[in-house]
Parts: sequence; structure tokens; C-alpha cells
Amino acid sequence: MTNLTADKNVKALQRLLSIMEELREQCPWNSKQTLESLRHLTIGKTDELSEAILAGNLEALKQKLGDLIWHVVFYSKIAAEQNAFDIGDVINGVCDKLVVHHPPLHTVASEAESQHHGNLSTPPEKDPNQSLLVDIQASLPALIKALRIQEQAHRIGFDWPNQAEVWEKVEEEIRELKQCQEAGHPQAQLENEWGDLLFSLVNYARFIHINPESALEQANRKFIKRFHYMEQAAQRDGKNLPDLSLAEMDTYWEAAKKNLN
Repeated sequence: MTNLTADKNVKALQRLLSIMEELREQCPWNSKQTLESLRHLTIGKTDELSEAILAGNLEALKQKLGDLIWHVVFYSKIAAEQNAFDIGDVINGVCDKLVVHHPPLHTVASEAESQHHGNLSTPPEKDPNQSLLVDIQASLPALIKALRIQEQAHRIGFDWPNQAEVWEKVEEEIRELKQCQEAGHPQAQLENEWGDLLFSLVNYARFIHINPESALEQANRKFIKRFHYMEQAAQRDGKNLPDLSLAEMDTYWEAAKKNLN
């Protein structure tokens, strides 16, 4: 990074921090926000960022990244008011973590930095009584959480030996779900069997190197695209989609599959 670029970035961050200070003091809305009140807004901004990435819209991506940086600064400001930490602590914290997990960075760290941060060559020891799954966030979407759980189990060797056996497990779970449904078992048990099936499918996705979240999102977007085609095709024919029979809708659906990628 050139000195000019670095100077530009430092000035941009300083400007943002200055605006944060001013708004926190003078803006009624900003001054009353708390960590809890911002949380659901941050979730919304993260969803918008995801949409920009999926759409390949770099201008929107830039804007949404800005929104998230603003939220990081906002959380840090509130925490600083509570004498917990500030934005500098946040940035240094992630820098320390990167150095810990990427040994080549040690070669460019100064002796003074090493003394300041302590011995970064060895990650902090974990409590031996602590679960290996403790770092998996409870708030993660269930599909991603399943993948993270399975990845962690794999790291300690608790995993299926091969892809074929994973697929056998998927087929077993399908049979159990069908048997549960046919036997008229309670809804809670049916839901439990469905969860087992989905968990096993996530595991199979991992074995064939597919991100289940990305794959499901692609399927969602494909369905939406085809459904919009159906609606528009029906309108061109002077028809209202909800008024059509299933057979008529299937005709439009097959046309959508044929004409769209």
C-alpha cells in the first residue's frame, strides 16, 4: 500500500469517527441508540450486503460495506462510553488474531510489537474442560451452524470415512422420515426426523465440496426467476396465474425451465 493510499484511508476513518462523535452528541436518534437497538438493524444491513454480492452490484456492495463499517464504529462508540473498549481495541484485536493464525505475518512484526502483544506465535490455550463446539455462534442460521459443527468434528477425526457412507446415511434418514410420516407419529417426532435428514444432507454437501447455504440460495433464486417468468407469460396470454389449474401452471413452468438458464 502506498503512503498516499494509507493517508487517504486514515483520514477517511478519522472523518467517520468525528461524524460519530458529533451525531452521538447532537442527533436525537443516534444519541438514544443502544447495543440492543442496533442489533436488528445490523442484521438487516448484513442481508442487504449479501443481496449486493449475489447481484454482482459493486456500487451497492460499496454502500453496504460502508453501512456495516458505520455500525462497527457505532458499537465501539457505545462500548467506549461504557469503558469497555473502543474502535482501536477492536482493530488491534482482529490484527492480533490474524497474526496468531497466520505465522508468516510474524516475520514482519517488529520486536516492539511482539513485546507489546506478547507471544503471538502460539494461540491462547483453551480450557480443556471447554467443549470443542464452544466457538460456534448460537445465532448462526441453522444450515450454516450444521456445517460449522460438522467441520469442527472433522478436525478431531470424528467423521465419516468416505462419501459413500455419508450417502448411505442420507438414504437411511429418508427412510426413517417416510416411516415416521406413514406411521402417523406426532409432529414433533416428524420434525426431529426431518432435522436429521437435513443435517445428513449438509454433511454430504461438505463431502462433495458444496456450500449448502450457497447451493440453497441458488435454488431459491432459480425458483424466483422461473416463477416470475410464469407470471409474465400468463399475463401476456391474458391470464391470471392464481386462476389457472395446476396442469396449466405446469405448462408455464416447463416453458420457464426450457427458456431460462
